[in-house]
Amino acid sequence: MGVVDPAGARGPVVEVHLTPDVLEAALRHDVLDGLGSVPRELSPKWFYDERGCELFEEITRLPEYYPTRREREILADRAAAVARLSGADTLVELGSGTSEKTRLLLDAMAEAGTLRRIVVFDVSEPTIRSATSALAGEYPQAEVRGVVGDFDHHLDRLPTGGRRLVAFLGSTIGNFRPAERKCFLAAVADQMAPGDALLLGTDLVKDPSRLVAAYDDAAGVTAEFNRNVLRVLNRELGADFDVDRFEHTARYDTDEEWIELGLRSPVAQTVTIPDPGLTVELAEGEVVVTEISAKFRRLIVEAELAGAGLSSSEWWTDSDGDFGLSLSFCP
Repeated sequence: MGVVDPAGARGPVVEVHLTPDVLEAALRHDVLDGLGSVPRELSPKWFYDERGCELFEEITRLPEYYPTRREREILADRAAAVARLSGADTLVELGSGTSEKTRLLLDAMAEAGTLRRIVVFDVSEPTIRSATSALAGEYPQAEVRGVVGDFDHHLDRLPTGGRRLVAFLGSTIGNFRPAERKCFLAAVADQMAPGDALLLGTDLVKDPSRLVAAYDDAAGVTAEFNRNVLRVLNRELGADFDVDRFEHTARYDTDEEWIELGLRSPVAQTVTIPDPGLTVELAEGEVVVTEISAKFRRLIVEAELAGAGLSSSEWWTDSDGDFGLSLSFCP
């Protein structure tokens, strides 16, 4: 049962389903599961402490990192069409962060006179509180609600009613492996009512050299972002990672068509994580996988949406064909 922080007409309402205790338990579970087995991996959800969020915002402004700019271009061109075609009075954003790009959709819905409610969903309570406060001030005509939760457990806590446009942007869908993606899309579709729409952002397959550059920038910001997850484990679980003894790696898997980020141990080393009581023996050259970022083709996206029971309606790309936005409906 989450904690509801009501404000009614005076401001946004925030529901907290991820308390610090729950988050800590989830982190311990993921560390035991991911670092306690081989090949070793960590969930990318733990990138996003306060410093991680700052670093990611910096990444989105790097010259090599095209996805944010390309998606914004599409939204700037197509937001009015999305508002019209969806007929939505409610915007639900999953993994909302600061909801910066989403304002293009909100502005279009406000201009169309249909905006009644805004729902933002994210794992970070401070981010949700900041975002809901800002959105309530910018869109006083709309009810604003925040939900602090994760995709695995709390999608069913999203407010229902109205005609909803669910936005999942930034190609975050690419962080799921195919089986996980199937389950996630099915879970989202299960929460949608007939007439609700899903706006999905997907980074598209392209020259591997451009993909690698986007995740291994010359300034080293992505490397610092990647290594920051070790600082999270040191702070939260008392781990003794020597952060400087890990190298950032980014490689493109041509068979899977995804970028794989990792942290390579250049020497054999032992890491102790007192809570949950784990000792990790890393071999020389061993890589801990920290994220995958799948790249998509239109036919794959449409097939996966259809597999979740959603009917594809529109497909848009930027002028360079780097990024795709798809609009699909719950029949």
